[in-house]
Amino acid sequence: MISSPLLDNFKGKKVLVTGHTGFKGSWLTAWLNELGANVIGVSIDVPTKPAHFEILNFENVESYNLDIRNFDLLKNLIKEKSPDYVFHLAAQSLVINSYKNPIDTWSINLMGTVNILESLKCLTNPCSVVLITSDKCYDNLEWKWGYRENDKLGGPDPYSASKGAAELAISSYFRSFFKDNSKVKIASARAGNVIGGGDWSKNRLIPDCIRAWSREESVILRNPNSTRPWQHVLEPLSGYLTLAINLNINDELNGKSFNFGPSELLTKSVLDLVKNMADYWPKVKWELVKNKDKFYESSLLKLNCDLAHEFLNWKPKLDFANTTKMTVLWYKNYYDNQTSDSKEFTINQINEYMKL
Repeated sequence: MISSPLLDNFKGKKVLVTGHTGFKGSWLTAWLNELGANVIGVSIDVPTKPAHFEILNFENVESYNLDIRNFDLLKNLIKEKSPDYVFHLAAQSLVINSYKNPIDTWSINLMGTVNILESLKCLTNPCSVVLITSDKCYDNLEWKWGYRENDKLGGPDPYSASKGAAELAISSYFRSFFKDNSKVKIASARAGNVIGGGDWSKNRLIPDCIRAWSREESVILRNPNSTRPWQHVLEPLSGYLTLAINLNINDELNGKSFNFGPSELLTKSVLDLVKNMADYWPKVKWELVKNKDKFYESSLLKLNCDLAHEFLNWKPKLDFANTTKMTVLWYKNYYDNQTSDSKEFTINQINEYMKL
């Protein structure tokens, strides 16, 4: 976790966040806002209804409705704003959607990232850039041990493959344009299976559970035995912030990639997670149904985070019980209070996490 003096690095700084209206992006924007940063958000739309971003109702965030595939508009904005930090999160982030819309997935995840990288070349001011891809960027062979940053990239589904391709683009741009650039420093961050309050995406376990349980219905579980490295959204975000700060002061991190994931103890099955959620939500019901979906999804995935531990002194802070508890209590507060204090609840969770 980041110490308080280091967090002061963001106070008064211009921080550009792509995908700031999404689940992870809205939490990152809220955290940066709390740290006193001047956040410039870039997103094509608000992706869900309801949306965490709209609940937070930011008053001092510059928001731009912009498709990162529009190179000219993106480059002009980055040149005009000349940010001190960039966090690139904008993406098509769902595996099932990638099968249904492969062209969009490839164009957003690969060419959107390329457009960010190409636009950064116009900057003349110092800027630290964290480009977020995914733990699914690895060619998953269902190993029992965690993937390291130098393992093979790719995957059978368009989402995984596009994220692997984005990593190749990042590496290429670093070696071609940013390796000896004293101004712009870049690094990639890989994390996945993030849970937390305010996620209403379709075809994701936590939102599916909450939608069903809020109506006192059973949630359908198609892959109950699939295991994932579940982590609260604030865990990888703390990693991204830590990476950006260290990238700013340590040239040796330029061009590197880092995994941000939970300890081995948090690699639990879908059914484990649902049962744990039942401790905090009344009248929980689920139904096991054989998966008839033709789309491939991996059943086992782990990350090795030794590099983040060694170079960034970063480690996750939350155990499985607290990860689940923080997530479910956010939604319970939302439904019990008709959203009235969900913004305050989000900020309180951020501040409580920083105390760790």
